[in-house]
Amino acid sequence: MSDETPLIDTIADMTAESVVRANLSPEVLMLVRLAALAAVDAPASSYVLNIAAAADTELTLEDAQSVLVAVAPIIGGPKALSAGEKITSALGLMIATAVQAELEAEAQAGGAADDT
Repeated sequence: MSDETPLIDTIADMTAESVVRANLSPEVLMLVRLAALAAVDAPASSYVLNIAAAADTELTLEDAQSVLVAVAPIIGGPKALSAGEKITSALGLMIATAVQAELEAEAQAGGAADDT
């Protein structure tokens, strides 16, 4: 565990252990996790971590929407809508981060080309 990020490291360790012990397919595991995040009205940052993992599966945005439709009667409309907004925010953050990383890589590559 890093001295700089003990909370993130602990959450990552807990998540990894739960994945090993869950005995679910990656797709089902991600759908269950999405339903749980919606039920507890998790922050957008929690969705970022799980969306990144879900990207390695064959899940679609329609699958995520179907989960929210399925749990809405149980968790309530406001929490389901809140989850949809947070998923949208998480996706936007992930796209912005990827674009920023790409721009920085291009700037570094351009700087390296200028040095030659």
